[in-house]
Amino acid sequence: MTEKAHSVPQAVQVFGVLGIIPFWSLALAAWLAPGWTGVAAVVEAAYAALILSFLGGARWGLAVREAAPNPVVVGLAMTPTLAGLTILIFTHGQGRLALLFFAAALMLSWGWDLTAKGLPQWYARLRTGLTIGAVGGLCVGALQIAQ
Repeated sequence: MTEKAHSVPQAVQVFGVLGIIPFWSLALAAWLAPGWTGVAAVVEAAYAALILSFLGGARWGLAVREAAPNPVVVGLAMTPTLAGLTILIFTHGQGRLALLFFAAALMLSWGWDLTAKGLPQWYARLRTGLTIGAVGGLCVGALQIAQ
């Protein structure tokens, strides 16, 4: 294997890091514009749900590229989307709880991605860094919400 095969492609790295910014929106809002904390919490939760769905879609795409996709994996790939929707519905009005549930869901998704077959060698490293950034932003954001 070449060193290039082990390196995260620059475009993937850049867009991945840019994708972390909204996870820190609540912390930034609390610091820069405290009156927007409630709006930022809703946006951060919605963004977390979208990212969960995106990650499930990535796993679904990986599974269905096979001639005979594993139906268990195809079905499990729907779980992040359904989890995100469920969290949004059942934690409505409970911003801190929503953000903490999303942090846990992202950690579970990361754990599942670490076991994926057929991904580039750099993918686990990328997902680890991005998960730390996202979960960190969600947890710091949860601390900004007054109980």
